Amino acid sequence: MKILLLSPPTNSAIKSIIGVTGPPLGLAYLASVAREQDDEVSIIDSIAMDYSFDHIRAEIKRLDPDLIGLTSTTSMIPDAYHVAKIAKEYNNEIKIAIGGPHATFTQEMTLKESPDIDYVVAGEGETVFSNLLLTLKGKKDMKDVRGIAYRNSDKIVVAPPEMLIKDVDSIPLPAIDLLPMDKYVAGNKRFGTLMTSRGCPYNCIFCSSSLQFGKIWRGHSTERVMTELRRLVNEYDLHEIEFLDDTFTLNMKRAVEISNKIKEEKLDIRWSGSARANLFNEEIANAMKSAGAHTIYFGIESGNQKTLDFIGKGIKLQQAIDSVKKGNEAGLNTLGSFIIGFPDDTADEVKNTIKFSKKINVRLAQFTIATPYPGTRLWDLAKSRNIIKTLDWRKYTTLSPVMKLTNFTDEGILRWLGRAYMNFYLRPVYLLRDLIKEHGFIFKRIIPYYSKAMLAFRQGDLLSGINSSQANPDNSSPASDI
Repeated sequence: MKILLLSPPTNSAIKSIIGVTGPPLGLAYLASVAREQDDEVSIIDSIAMDYSFDHIRAEIKRLDPDLIGLTSTTSMIPDAYHVAKIAKEYNNEIKIAIGGPHATFTQEMTLKESPDIDYVVAGEGETVFSNLLLTLKGKKDMKDVRGIAYRNSDKIVVAPPEMLIKDVDSIPLPAIDLLPMDKYVAGNKRFGTLMTSRGCPYNCIFCSSSLQFGKIWRGHSTERVMTELRRLVNEYDLHEIEFLDDTFTLNMKRAVEISNKIKEEKLDIRWSGSARANLFNEEIANAMKSAGAHTIYFGIESGNQKTLDFIGKGIKLQQAIDSVKKGNEAGLNTLGSFIIGFPDDTADEVKNTIKFSKKINVRLAQFTIATPYPGTRLWDLAKSRNIIKTLDWRKYTTLSPVMKLTNFTDEGILRWLGRAYMNFYLRPVYLLRDLIKEHGFIFKRIIPYYSKAMLAFRQGDLLSGINSSQANPDNSSPASDI
């Protein structure tokens, strides 16, 4: 069977501003599964390859696949639909499957929105995709496949979810040889990525990871992680690595073990990973630093304990302060993410979060607007309160307001987003030249959010002028008060 796995062309904020995009590892994992069945597999990463829909049309004609597998986030789902349409126009017999977080939680909606898509592969994709291939080859009955949605005559069938893969070391290495690995560049540095674990036992209101990959954390063995790292370094000459785990430090002992092994082997890499404020200590910080890590990412989210409790973050403000301090003392660049614009946020609470981002002394900060992605508890809450303003999926970027907020207009929350970036970065300590020199790689990954926020800030002021006759309580506190 000839299989084409594809990430569609789209307007990527990262790519459009700084020319950076990361490898679609999900497709590479599926490719490795297909190879185990001796299928002929190709991958097209449209963003990295600067492909237009015309390029995709030509590639589909050239490759003439039996099956196309698409991946898509929420904001790029219209682009995935368009690729499916192009494929069916070329050959209506091509089977089209789609996976990823959006399709996982909108299975029936996805099939209704796109008559060209035949199957939705939900959740952790490797087992489901493997079984789908067997079905298409006549080796398995579709009714026995779990984790899939499809049409049966005029009905949509949504199968029960597939069991999670317990031993993640049993998953074959992602087929990154099918990816344009020379295209993944930040500044002048080529970089690679890997996932060392799956699943999350936490239940943050804005995150669907624990539903897609399960609440049971499953980590690769240290040796499997090292195998992937050695391959990136020795076969692809990559020395800048991003660990994509939701929380690299969830198993704190394992995080230290991996760091010590990198140091022991003298693997020539610089790398970054993520941590929770309640799962980070001095030992991990020092081990990571001595193993070549340069940046640790903390999902801090808010400067208000009330908000942290509401979103189910499971941390205390003091834990965030303590963990950032440990990271800084170890010489790591600390990067904090913060979210504003939850349904009942007030101007004072947003102001507190901006103040806290500076007080906590993270070296870098990323600010976004709370977005109710399908599958999250925030989506369920927003639907129950009837505050979802649009199902224009392109706006689900974390930089555009898509909920009706109690205390902010759209332009008001956009203005606060711009203020957050200006108040954090436009300080003497963050002179742009020094920042780029000191934190070059990670800072370049933040620029899209900063740039988009600045645009949002200007749009917010414009909207405010247009709507100046309206009451605007969210503009009661000038930026100078922060």
